[in-house]
Amino acid sequence: MNAGYAGDAISIPGRVRVNPLRDAAAAHNLDWLRAHGMLRDAKAQRHYDHWAIPDLAAASFPDAGLADLCLAIDQCAFYFLFDDQFDGELGLNPAEVARICAPLITILHTGRPPETPSPVESAFADLWRRGSQGMSPRWRARAAYHWEGYFSAHPSEALGRATHHAEDYPSRAAYLVLRRGASGVDTVLDLAERFLGEVAAAAFHNPQLTLMRQLAGDAPAVNNDVYSYPKEVPRGDVYNLSVILQHEHQCSLEEAFGLVRAEAQWMADEFFRLAEELPGICVALGLTAEESAAVARYADGMGDWMRGYFSWEASTIRYRPEGALPINRPNYLEELL
Repeated sequence: MNAGYAGDAISIPGRVRVNPLRDAAAAHNLDWLRAHGMLRDAKAQRHYDHWAIPDLAAASFPDAGLADLCLAIDQCAFYFLFDDQFDGELGLNPAEVARICAPLITILHTGRPPETPSPVESAFADLWRRGSQGMSPRWRARAAYHWEGYFSAHPSEALGRATHHAEDYPSRAAYLVLRRGASGVDTVLDLAERFLGEVAAAAFHNPQLTLMRQLAGDAPAVNNDVYSYPKEVPRGDVYNLSVILQHEHQCSLEEAFGLVRAEAQWMADEFFRLAEELPGICVALGLTAEESAAVARYADGMGDWMRGYFSWEASTIRYRPEGALPINRPNYLEELL
């Protein structure tokens, strides 16, 4: 069974646009990965190329300039290569995963990697420097919090794998908390705000935009649980909505996939319904024309992100058997941590 590659795609308004600077940014990305030791040989590059990470970033940030698109591709590459370090035995040791993530969290607050950084530490220090440069203190504080949540979710994922029993599944609430952290989606939406202009605090924390941000993050993360099922279940992951719903409803896997897709579709629909109300909210909040324009750009950017991700995950082979890394990590990904 090709779990996750059949069925109706998520439908959202608008069309997928691709950044015309994609090829130049993709070339930079390979140089950047090699410079930080994240890709060590030709075999590693061939495997990485099959994931089409530049396509994901180019469709998610179609209007970004070259420097911004380079940052977006590098950041996307970091997520996937970092996540794959925990596919084997390491991913069953929450204390060791926490130890590995601790220096990365420290980088957020010091701005510096350790004296002799690992490839992952070196790459992340560069991402954080480039991503936070020129941003306001409030954006930096918020982005640091989201990155800290991303790194801190990995030990909890490992704990779920290590302590899971057949009758023991996380609640939906616990699943959503961990999924939002482990997906890194909040850091992606921070990137969208960085590229498109910071949003005024009164609008950013308004319930409408807060809900839209949650939906823009949750819809791709939830739908990805269908595609990532073949990759995650063999390693014991329980923080997957397909797994949880199959257990809750005592239904077939295909039925669980249908429920997950329906939930992701509802989230996407609700996002665009809420977006229609934003102009009136901006007026009611007394935002200036410039501040209102920033809100509109941010909402449009979140829509581009969803279109780009849904398009990419339906075409990439990362989640197919031929694209997934073996449970025991190949040599070319060792020693990144």
